[in-house]
Amino acid sequence: MSFDIPETMTAIEITEFGGPEVLKPASRPVPQPAAGEVLVRNAAVGVNFPDTMQRQGVYPPPPGTTDIPGLELAGTVVAAGDGVSRHAPGDEVCALVSGGAYAEYTVVPEQLALPLPGGYDMIRAAAIPENFFTVWTNLFDGVQLTAGDSILIHGGSGGIGTAAIQVARAFGATVFTTARNAEKCRVCEELGATRAINYTEEDFVEVVKNATGGAGCSVVLDMVGGDYSRATSTYWRWMAAWSRSRFRKAPRSSCSSRPSCRSGFTTPDRPCVPEPRNKKRSSRKRSNGISGRCSKKAISSP
Repeated sequence: MSFDIPETMTAIEITEFGGPEVLKPASRPVPQPAAGEVLVRNAAVGVNFPDTMQRQGVYPPPPGTTDIPGLELAGTVVAAGDGVSRHAPGDEVCALVSGGAYAEYTVVPEQLALPLPGGYDMIRAAAIPENFFTVWTNLFDGVQLTAGDSILIHGGSGGIGTAAIQVARAFGATVFTTARNAEKCRVCEELGATRAINYTEEDFVEVVKNATGGAGCSVVLDMVGGDYSRATSTYWRWMAAWSRSRFRKAPRSSCSSRPSCRSGFTTPDRPCVPEPRNKKRSSRKRSNGISGRCSKKAISSP
């Protein structure tokens, strides 16, 4: 199948930093797919918080990335670069990109494009990649969540949170989550959370300890950081989404809290997030979150 591809397209530019009014349509050349890339004619794109931050001038795109905003999209593959084997012109896909989705056409690395899920139209599919790719990569490629785990998800009513609740529950985990008010908590429980905690009225540490008989959670998904991280377990399997800048990689020799520690990740107030000897480390690439493993399951006050 072949498509007539124009030389130029309409894209949305950030003409200056500010509110939504600074987004203006402009004519741009249609990008050409390089080796391992596909060109997608967009039918729908997602709008995410990083887009608004980029528009305000506080979240610049990575070096070498187009200045056109937009991180997720759905559309039809119209051309493929050399070496592409997963997708062909005519395929309908949704995709995650580092920029460029606010346009009629976007180039996408083929491994970041997935077929549309059954029953999803383009508009619904465009809202999948940013949240669900992040959740999947961190919870399964990172901490390797399994049935029987218990997980505490902070910010359960947000995009990452709502995706994580559904995915974790579908794979057999017991889900606790925090949200800001009763209505948000209700929605979280409708999505599958076993217990949603209104953090303005309850101490999530105490609620989880009481609900689990003191055992606590085996996994924590943290989009908040700060006091939330300090309030959570000394030993956990842990993922901090969007927070790589808050943590540093510790020298191996600096970790002396447990002989089994091999993760080497450290926060300012604790030496590491340990990983047990009897668990083979995943060889899969970790995501933009940080994860660690340990054999002790607990959640406790500082």
